[in-house]
Amino acid sequence: MTDPTKFPPEKNLPAGYVPPKVWKWEQPNGGEFASINRPIAGPTHEKELPVGKHPLQLYSLGTPNGVKVTIMLEELLAAGHSGAEYDAWLIRITKGEQFGSGFVAVNPNSKIPAMMDHAPKDGGAPIRLFESGSILLYLAEKFGAFLPKDVRGRTETLNWLFWQMGSAPFLGGGFGHFFSYAPVKIQYAIDRYAMETKRQLDVLDRHLADHEYMAGSEYSIADMAIWPWYGRLALNESYEDAGPFLSVNEYEHVQRWTKQIAERSAVKRGAMVNRTSGDPSKQLHERHDASDFETKTQDKFARS
Repeated sequence: MTDPTKFPPEKNLPAGYVPPKVWKWEQPNGGEFASINRPIAGPTHEKELPVGKHPLQLYSLGTPNGVKVTIMLEELLAAGHSGAEYDAWLIRITKGEQFGSGFVAVNPNSKIPAMMDHAPKDGGAPIRLFESGSILLYLAEKFGAFLPKDVRGRTETLNWLFWQMGSAPFLGGGFGHFFSYAPVKIQYAIDRYAMETKRQLDVLDRHLADHEYMAGSEYSIADMAIWPWYGRLALNESYEDAGPFLSVNEYEHVQRWTKQIAERSAVKRGAMVNRTSGDPSKQLHERHDASDFETKTQDKFARS
């Protein structure tokens, strides 16, 4: 009987890496983010965070995890929740700004997004928030929006919110890293994570065949969490050439859901905040007022 743990000889795999008895950090380790990756936590330098005029202070970047929160904030404002006005400050992770002492005090894990609520509902001291799923849940509960109140709807929404939190690392840190950012192309790694990413897209496609939104007929924080990762991938806006490589057009129900959400005005605005790449007219590096979308996008500065 063939040993299933062994690769068939026709694979002709190169000699594998043999791990040492004890791993040691060797700099640089290659890849686009080599200069900021390190095996220890804590700040690398002293730097306080700025604080604007609104109670909600967001420190972020327009990556999928950051976009989740800016979409939520813009959706809250569009729904009439004026208390959701916010200042969004740009954190350039490739420059290591997430390791400043002020940022680490808000998020000891040094990942965007991070937020401070200076006017919590209990009237007490400011509350720090980190992890995008936690921020979405906190805002939904604070404003009573985009999270069903009945136990079944709430539970289904949270099922999919936490599905995203557990699944997206295979898409981003797995497929995205090895397909786009790794210093060498490794077929085994790309095949492994492409297979898992397609499986996840199939999970979504099967579910959305019978549901308008992730939690049913109601748009929720589950959609806001999943769309920046999987919706953008389905639109071929994540990782150059990844869409055709993964045949994203085959997932017809994901495509329907993706395009439906992409047309929401608040989603369009949220996707612009803290964005630093692409069309300059779609980049709003910092957001402190609703008028900034008209007056402070990067194309305005390019013409000045």
